[in-house]
Amino acid sequence: MRLQRSAFLQLAGAALLARPAIAQTETIMNKRKVPSTGEMLGVVGLGTWQTFDVGGGVAERKPLGEVLQALYAAGGSVVDSSPMYGRSEGVAGDVIAALGGRDKTFIATKVWTSGRASGIAQMEQSLKLFHTDRIDLMQIHNLLDWQVHLETLRAWKKEGRIRLLGITHYTESAHDQLEAVLKRETFDFMQINYAIDDRGAERSLLKTAQDRGVAVLVNRPFGGGSLMRTLAKRPLPGWAKDIGCTSWAQILLKFVLANPAITCAIPGTSNPAHMRDNIQAGTGDYPDAGLLKKMIAEVGA
Repeated sequence: MRLQRSAFLQLAGAALLARPAIAQTETIMNKRKVPSTGEMLGVVGLGTWQTFDVGGGVAERKPLGEVLQALYAAGGSVVDSSPMYGRSEGVAGDVIAALGGRDKTFIATKVWTSGRASGIAQMEQSLKLFHTDRIDLMQIHNLLDWQVHLETLRAWKKEGRIRLLGITHYTESAHDQLEAVLKRETFDFMQINYAIDDRGAERSLLKTAQDRGVAVLVNRPFGGGSLMRTLAKRPLPGWAKDIGCTSWAQILLKFVLANPAITCAIPGTSNPAHMRDNIQAGTGDYPDAGLLKKMIAEVGA
């Protein structure tokens, strides 16, 4: 007999919690301010593209619970998803609910469709999947039908169904259009691609966001898919210890977070050890201008 959703969540919650505790670290990550609200967010969050697109089995979801617990333990809260990420919204919502983590989680998701009615239906579904009556950040995904959705998002914000609104893209080719939209309209957040080998946002987009008081989430902070594979074959450079880095992932995240316009980087992972590694990049000091140049020369493209 199929379990009702509520029964599954109860069993899943018990399974997620009934295990030897993760070795808890006392590490608490740095936080940065959301300009439009003044609230503070941990500088490392969690993306769910591919990593949370899993089935309903407790064994599949247990590592995801550990990932979230590591994030919470370090003072992090941002969990980003989208309807275009397969089952990720529903899986993230289930795991958050099973852990009793709603109050600890800054839920960010997106509307990704054309037309007002379709957008409303999609956002209603997101509320259900996340087991909540309010989304912290609703973003217009990849600028799709953004003018239509912006009107709806403003109405939902007034009604309290979302707290903040944003707009996203993941390719440099869209940065000019994204920047034009930021200059024309008012948003709380922008989500973009930015990495040591993908620095197009430095030209003017990040400064525009900063000048406009727009918080910035960074997707794809590890850059192109081959970058990490290439770096994994190389020893860490001597200067890594100067910024407290013990892995290439931390180096890449530290590069991103060195830019003061960035509010939070959201690398995706389903591996608790990787989550804890990422968290370390959210602590301590960031590279200064001189080290950033060296990092680009040695690591970037």
